[in-house]
Amino acid sequence: MVRPIAFLAGLGFVFVLLFSLVNGAVAYISEPPKPTVEHEFHLHPKEVHFASDGALGKFDLQQLQRGFQVYKEVCSACHSLNQVAFRDLEHIGFTGPEVKAIAKNWAIEVPSINPATGEPATRKATPADKFPSPYANEVAGRAANNNALPPDLSLMTKARHDGPAYVYSLLTGYAAQEGYKNDAGKELLKEFPDAKTSPMLHFNPYFANLNIAMPPPLVADGQVSYADGTPATVDQMAKDVAAFLVWTAEPKLQTRHEVGLWFTLYLLLATALAFMAYRNIWSRVKH
Repeated sequence: MVRPIAFLAGLGFVFVLLFSLVNGAVAYISEPPKPTVEHEFHLHPKEVHFASDGALGKFDLQQLQRGFQVYKEVCSACHSLNQVAFRDLEHIGFTGPEVKAIAKNWAIEVPSINPATGEPATRKATPADKFPSPYANEVAGRAANNNALPPDLSLMTKARHDGPAYVYSLLTGYAAQEGYKNDAGKELLKEFPDAKTSPMLHFNPYFANLNIAMPPPLVADGQVSYADGTPATVDQMAKDVAAFLVWTAEPKLQTRHEVGLWFTLYLLLATALAFMAYRNIWSRVKH
């Protein structure tokens, strides 16, 4: 008696699942979901190349240092870098004394405790400290940015699809909204009247919903002065800071590429030796 009941119950579950599947498929075909601004009309990142691209990519240390300068002088006013310590900068070519000076002269002090009273305090950063956040907490960050919290940039190029290209495109992609058309030639403002930018948002076709709270950070050529003499155009600054954020997200990328190359060569050599040993041993065996 139990088996027929269990069989009927299982058959009922299968019927319900099939009915739901067929009903959902029919509904999707008859009334497909309408495209949204977020998924249909924002632009894909521009094509841009970095020295670290590809299986054999290596970091351009000069570019990383320029990118750090852009972060320091432009981005650090709003964005944290809390997964990176000051001493990590030695890996991109800064000397020990330079790192100490950068940490000591950083505009924001790090949280600390007054040893005499036990009360919260702040102090100058040391090379062992992580880059401090420009805001005391999330509430303070939102209060200073119209309730939009600037994200931490440490892993940004890993957190976004086409990470470095996305960062570069976002920084160089601010545009006038009126009359803007997407790749398919559809006018966004006519197709999506609710996409109009509010007074506190900025139109950027590379951002997911086209409107971003961050105002254009790179506004003019020469906004920073590069020590190596490289012309600091908006395009160059965007590339440099994107390259720097590739390094912050994966500082061991170059080492991984080098180890992977040697390991691949080792496997090829081991395979060749194994094949020759096989031929040498079994060549004497008559079939």
